[in-house]
Amino acid sequence: MLDYVALGILIFAGVTLFYGIIVIHDIPYEIAVHRNHPHQDAIHYAGWVSLFTLHAIWPFLWIWSTLYREDRGWGFEQGEKEAEAKPEAAEAEVVPIEPVAGAADSEVVSPESIAIIHHKLEALDDRIGRIEQAILAASETGTTDGDQG
Repeated sequence: MLDYVALGILIFAGVTLFYGIIVIHDIPYEIAVHRNHPHQDAIHYAGWVSLFTLHAIWPFLWIWSTLYREDRGWGFEQGEKEAEAKPEAAEAEVVPIEPVAGAADSEVVSPESIAIIHHKLEALDDRIGRIEQAILAASETGTTDGDQG
């Protein structure tokens, strides 16, 4: 009787191990499906090939499936797009100055806007001064954030 129980446990362990390996090798494909990867089928087939190549390419499949995201693509062109978008964003933030009634074709700035700009410039100048003092104090003592520890 004990022999049959041991045989049943051995068969159960073998079947579980067999299907467990298949499920583990399907993880990159599931990631690709979740991310709407354009190479889902290739990743799925490569997962099956990885079973027969002693799992040599499986880590590369994991990396391949996680590189792509639908919202940002492959992510390599992100820096170039941001660099191109910065001038456009700066232009979009510029508010055109409306001429004062009765003025000629020249653009006239109101005294309120000048006061606001002057106040912001003073605040920035104050912040820069405090940063410079902190840097000077740190350099005089010879400590930086990296030296502590």
